Amino acid sequence: MSLLKINALTKSYENGFQALKSVDLEVREGEILALLGPNGAGKTSLISATCGLTNITSGTITVGGYDVVKQPLEARRQISLVPQEIMLEPFEKVITTVRLSRGLFGLAPDEAHIEKTLRRLSLWDKRDTRNMALSGGMKRRVMIAKALSHSPKLLFLDEPSAGVDVELRNDMWRLVEELKEQGVTIILTTHYIEEAEEVADRVAIINHGDILLVEEKADLMARLGKKELIIELQEAAKEIPAGLADLALSLSDDGLKLTYSYDAKQERTGITNLLSHLSDAGMRLKDLQTHTSSLEEIFVSLVHKDEDDNNEKASS
Repeated sequence: MSLLKINALTKSYENGFQALKSVDLEVREGEILALLGPNGAGKTSLISATCGLTNITSGTITVGGYDVVKQPLEARRQISLVPQEIMLEPFEKVITTVRLSRGLFGLAPDEAHIEKTLRRLSLWDKRDTRNMALSGGMKRRVMIAKALSHSPKLLFLDEPSAGVDVELRNDMWRLVEELKEQGVTIILTTHYIEEAEEVADRVAIINHGDILLVEEKADLMARLGKKELIIELQEAAKEIPAGLADLALSLSDDGLKLTYSYDAKQERTGITNLLSHLSDAGMRLKDLQTHTSSLEEIFVSLVHKDEDDNNEKASS
């Protein structure tokens, strides 16, 4: 079941710039979606439109069945956002900050929920401390506590790891997993793509206001990820042997390394045949190692392809 549905969403400005171009996206209830894209790709515009922080030009957004334009209060109660920037009242105490945030959604006080949230984020001992006296990492924890104060169904985490220490980052991902187990749907933007690779169920890649793809993380990596056999040679080769010219084989500039790309899922990878040909050609091997493309490499290749396609359209 989809919690968030975005249909033909566009966002344009008076100067003609299109931040979002007919975006379609559905996010399932209880999943973690990693929203990836370079700076200026449209991530912030998409989040702001969903949270009701900016007017949309056309299209529809519904959260839990509520239209964010026609039913803004009902939709907004389903959502919470942890922005990248830390925004806290400096003289307010931690516990008061979280209580006030819950009250802004028109909810009755719930001290048990507030305590549970603060303890979960290791903030209970700091509950009477003023925000201005906290470290940067602790302030980030308070921002998350605020976001969880009204028990949202959809949580946006916008670059949550930016500028935080390793301990908080690890705590945060444990919290993300715990929230998922409780049924909270999470949309995560991050520059730490290895973290998205670790925690996300699906990946959406956005560039120039277009969603390039939305796919199960495992399926995406299986479809686009390359498996490579890297062969180090004892002596530099001037060229690839003629009998191997048809293979997906490349030679490094120094002639000491051959890289062979293959599909590990195929019954025959061609590796045995390759090694036999290398031996016949008198090429002595020094070492062998394998490499699988990471989500970051896949992301970079897709964005570069999109850039090339846009450049071709602009020049034609």
